[in-house]
Amino acid sequence: MNVKQMLPVAVVAAFAVGTLAPHAQTAPQKVGFVNVQTVLEAHAGNAAINDLRKKADTELKPLETQLNTIQQKGANATAAEKQQFNTLLDTYNAKAKTYQDQINAKVAPIEKDVDAAVATAAKANGFAIVMDQATAAQSGLVVYADNGADLTTAVVNQVKAKK
Repeated sequence: MNVKQMLPVAVVAAFAVGTLAPHAQTAPQKVGFVNVQTVLEAHAGNAAINDLRKKADTELKPLETQLNTIQQKGANATAAEKQQFNTLLDTYNAKAKTYQDQINAKVAPIEKDVDAAVATAAKANGFAIVMDQATAAQSGLVVYADNGADLTTAVVNQVKAKK
């Protein structure tokens, strides 16, 4: 065999040996889980959000009831009722948006606090990756997780320590 015939064989052999040779193994990464809803509820700012939601429900429920009453009439609704429906709907949407904007403004700093608490607890406990329990369960991506991978209590403690 001459050199030209050996070249393809040498390339294949080098590739095969390279894939079979032991590689430096990396340490396994710890994956943790957090019940984010529980952590959010434990945050001191959650009470203000709940109060705002209750206020929104109290103000929006009567409008919703009126809208449903007119909507149930369907084609039998009078022109005045249809006009009233449109006015009520505009009012409802405007108030709902105002409340949602206020809630979002209060939620943003809480989410930032929770994210920081998750990062702190994860680093302190040697976790490289942390997933939301609810998302992991709903997605079906995680089939099994050891109870030792639950960081919820550690994160709640971090959030409460920031008060």
